[in-house]
Amino acid sequence: MAAHHWRPLPGAAVLWAATLAASLLPWAVEAQTFSQQGYLETQLRAYPQTAPNDSGQFIGDALLHWEPTIKRSAWRLNAGFDARFDSHRMVERTPDVSYWDRETQRPAFDVSRLSVSWARGPLTIELGKQFVRWGKADILNPTDRFTPKDYLTVLDPNVLAVTAAHVTIAGQSDSVDLVYTPRLTPSRSPLLNQRWVVLPETVRGYLLQDGGAAYPGGPQFGARWNHMSRRVEYSFSYFHGFNHLPLFQANFDPVLGAVDVRRRYAELDTIGSDAAIPLPWFTIKAESAWYRSNDRQSDQYVLYVVQAERQFGEWLFLAGYVGEYITDNRNEISFDPERGLAKAFVGRISWTIDTRRSLVFEGAVRQNSEGFYGKLEYSQLFGQHWHVTPGVVLIRGSENDFLGQFHRNSFANCAIRYSF
Repeated sequence: MAAHHWRPLPGAAVLWAATLAASLLPWAVEAQTFSQQGYLETQLRAYPQTAPNDSGQFIGDALLHWEPTIKRSAWRLNAGFDARFDSHRMVERTPDVSYWDRETQRPAFDVSRLSVSWARGPLTIELGKQFVRWGKADILNPTDRFTPKDYLTVLDPNVLAVTAAHVTIAGQSDSVDLVYTPRLTPSRSPLLNQRWVVLPETVRGYLLQDGGAAYPGGPQFGARWNHMSRRVEYSFSYFHGFNHLPLFQANFDPVLGAVDVRRRYAELDTIGSDAAIPLPWFTIKAESAWYRSNDRQSDQYVLYVVQAERQFGEWLFLAGYVGEYITDNRNEISFDPERGLAKAFVGRISWTIDTRRSLVFEGAVRQNSEGFYGKLEYSQLFGQHWHVTPGVVLIRGSENDFLGQFHRNSFANCAIRYSF
């Protein structure tokens, strides 16, 4: 599959990071403020069924993650580096080092985080590649617009960091977050030649080619105010920038008999709010955002979540509903797992068996029963370093439903992690 995407100069980001770390290391060691942690994780995933565009049923993946930290006084350097390999070519086979995460495949080498922060009193400033999370709901966060994800496995995504300037001013009951990013970090959508792309009947049998992406220029910014009292916590937020989930443009080449698929990212403004209300028997959480775009092919809509949460001893129960109200339907062709959960009941049950073992079930079922997703995961710690996590995912439903279309992609997996 052809791929056209921006690549950094080979090793440039890591060279810069290594130079910075080397210059600070003597000072850090002297002040005894250098720390590190990381892990090596291997994972095997098995799919009982093949898919029309993917006959692979077993996928092996290995990830080495290292997080060094340097801290002195009010300053802190946070870094994260990944090295990855897999058996299914979801990971690139090139030695290039990624910083901006604009590759269609996962990079073999990645700077997953690299930021400097300063904190004093109520003020915290963080500059560089970092994680910015907004919202209070647990399964879906409509207000969380600075959090792109890796959706190569659609129902098992990983969060990506963004390069930003993040200022937080926090008081006893109020806090304000201001975020500025110089450029878009997109979510990574499924690869066209693999099972998490379910093709419509009109294009099945044709060769699909990745036409690359048209990335928008310009920065993004947002602000969030959060208030906390004894009876309620709530916030309001605003975001201006681009949707990190793509719209698609498809062009047919009659000579080659191929469909060229190109990604682009629409301008987006959101106005959001969320709240958490503790009650005697459970806690109510609600979150919503209005998505507005000047793009003629991008829908305008409200996405919201309402959930109830109850802690009972070692058990945690969560149940809720994800809803959507479309204010302007423009018939977009997009990839949007967030909207894919709309009009569905969602839930999660977790049991902390003891300090070393836990069991989690989460799922979603469409209100019209056309789609179902369920995940059962067991986790156990062995000794101080080994962590084993087996699990199963079951997907059922109609071809016309976002969840149901993946009914051939039920899988079992087992991850083994060694932490250091």
